[in-house]
Amino acid sequence: MSGVRGAPLIVSVRGSADTALLQQHLPAATIREITTLATADPKLAAQAEVLVLRSGHQLDAERLSQWPALRHLIRAGSGLDGIDVDALTAQGVTVYRNPEPAAAAVAEWALAALLALARRMPYGHAALFQGRHVKQHCLAPPVSRMRLAIWGAGPVGRACGRVLGPHVAEVAFAARPSLPDALPSRPGRDLPAWADAHVVALPLTHENRGRFGAEFLSTARQRRPLLLCVGRLGTLDVGACLRALADSQLGGLALDPVEETDLPLWPDTMVPGPLNLIATPHIGAQRSDVRARLDAWVATTAASVLTRAERAAR
Repeated sequence: MSGVRGAPLIVSVRGSADTALLQQHLPAATIREITTLATADPKLAAQAEVLVLRSGHQLDAERLSQWPALRHLIRAGSGLDGIDVDALTAQGVTVYRNPEPAAAAVAEWALAALLALARRMPYGHAALFQGRHVKQHCLAPPVSRMRLAIWGAGPVGRACGRVLGPHVAEVAFAARPSLPDALPSRPGRDLPAWADAHVVALPLTHENRGRFGAEFLSTARQRRPLLLCVGRLGTLDVGACLRALADSQLGGLALDPVEETDLPLWPDTMVPGPLNLIATPHIGAQRSDVRARLDAWVATTAASVLTRAERAAR
């Protein structure tokens, strides 16, 4: 079995790290890249001390049992949904994550989505490709008169407030006890009837799963708001949101955090028509500068933790 006294084994899920950069920082280490956790070679999993993950992968207690030598989990991003932190702690695995580098890039995506939905560009685009010219259906109020609700005040939520705030009339964060006093806020129960657009930047906790579904849509329908998800797709009841969009209860819908496991997006009974809809394959943080910063952070973090472990073993 690999250990710090020999050649430590680092396993990275594809897209989580620059393996060449990892090798530069750890020339004595063995670096292996896998496609998914589910398809990992059991012998490889049994020997790995460091695992590098990105979003969209499940590491529960049962799967963790296949990684008995694991001591460090490096999450190239922020979210921990799908990762059983309690099981990791019980096994003595330390978790490292870095939510800051991606925040501004995700907010940039949110601004692009807000402007596109507000001007009904996705709807016009989809209609043209169905042979329909729908200019008369793309009349819209200015973004500058919109009220914007932001759900979640972590690094991404706060960045969305900074980036989108200058373009709208008013911003309010969903009030929580932990919300910084400097951020404008309103009670969450008031926001569906108040806001013209909602940015959802919440973690996928039990409390938040499916939170933006039938009840929210019913309360918000009079405003026909724009709904943008930049956090985790599971915070939305996607089927209900798509139906509300098709029924004109939503003015527009933008979904970024779509993973392969979320496909297909469409309910079996729904045939998409021209919709004011943007769906992207979790590209909010896919900006070259962000990727470079995260790759460098993963490499230096891995080198640091293994160096400390080697010193402790002497």
